[in-house]
Amino acid sequence: MPYLRDCWYLAAWDHEVPAEGMLSRRILGEPVLFYRDDKGQLTALHDRCPHRFAPLSRGRIEDGVVYCGYHGLGFAANGKCVANPHGRIVNSLSVRSYPVKEGYYGVWIWMGDPQLANDTELPDLDFFKEVAESAYSNGYLHGDANYLLFVDNICDLTHADYLHPNTLGGGSYTRTRSKIIERERGLAIQWHCMNEVPQPIMRINGLTADRADSWTEIEWTAPSIMTIRNGSVPAGSPRSSGKNFLVAHIMTPETETTTHYFFAATRDFARDDEELNARIAANRVAIFSSEDQPMIEAQQERMEDQEFWSLNPVLLPSDEGAVRVRRKLGAMIQAEAKTATPQAS
Repeated sequence: MPYLRDCWYLAAWDHEVPAEGMLSRRILGEPVLFYRDDKGQLTALHDRCPHRFAPLSRGRIEDGVVYCGYHGLGFAANGKCVANPHGRIVNSLSVRSYPVKEGYYGVWIWMGDPQLANDTELPDLDFFKEVAESAYSNGYLHGDANYLLFVDNICDLTHADYLHPNTLGGGSYTRTRSKIIERERGLAIQWHCMNEVPQPIMRINGLTADRADSWTEIEWTAPSIMTIRNGSVPAGSPRSSGKNFLVAHIMTPETETTTHYFFAATRDFARDDEELNARIAANRVAIFSSEDQPMIEAQQERMEDQEFWSLNPVLLPSDEGAVRVRRKLGAMIQAEAKTATPQAS
């Protein structure tokens, strides 16, 4: 399966790569080893020894060098072999080293041309930059489905009216036509639901009015980073009087049919309320893991590993955002492939 490669992918939350130890994770089908040296500097290497193809993650780290646990070959942070107890070191004894960055509580990896990484900033998630711990949470789920099915799920929120009737539903998404706005490397999808019956979650969060104005504004950035700003006020009230939730959904492909699903959230109110923060975080995980994830994985099972468009999906008006995302991303992948330089493993 082709992927967009010249971009930053979220590979892990920073706490998943300990000061001492390793994390092995497959990204875009490639096994990658993440570790820190004794100064805390982050390294990402292809997790396969070039000698007998043993996982380097089954070895050990010493003075910033990872030693294969099978025959003792040692590799520095740049991927070059620096220790061979069996003879001389030759150029073929090396592994690929990936550019990595840390930011927004995450570890980011560049899977494409490494020369392009230094001039490319991380995706804009600035609302997580200096947020208080009492108003922030993040998490990770492993999904047994293609990453674009998870992207589709966020792009078409009319599913909330049926899959989440007791929390996020209520019918307002279905009754409201979304607005689509093109971005250079992304897309905005907005639902402004005016004078509607409040969603159950709004009641849970303290809204008492019989009718509500609400907003849900999604920003998709290629390939699969999605941020959501949503909130509500009593119908007819100024939006400035409302409370906003800010959530990121970041889907990183593991393989063609499995996904690393990262999520993070904050808000612009009650920032020092740790109990509220914990309750919101728990609700979010419960909703997704018990409702969204099982449905998306069931989709993948019914697709039987066939490509999405090959099944000729019958499209509805509510699919516009998801369809435009898939087509825009497909065009970007094709354009990149025409100019890509093959990467050595």
